[in-house]
Amino acid sequence: MFAKTVEVMNQVGLRARPATFFTQKANEFKCQVWIEKDERRVNAKSLLGVLSLGIIKGMSVSIAADGEDEERAVETLCELISHDFAE
Repeated sequence: MFAKTVEVMNQVGLRARPATFFTQKANEFKCQVWIEKDERRVNAKSLLGVLSLGIIKGMSVSIAADGEDEERAVETLCELISHDFAE
């Protein structure tokens, strides 16, 4: 398992459009991926799960993954969040 904490920089946080982009990117990886806020962990590949966390700008979240491409998944998703979803 590999995990990393990152601060959300997007102006609206992980609301509808950014959360959709985030889950689509998470689904590109074979490993299991989770996002955690305040000790509440959800499947990062689930749009409803991610939206249920109510993540807003300035919050810190933890991204964790377990599987063959876990490090690449965590690094990619953390970079996505920290760079305001710009590719």
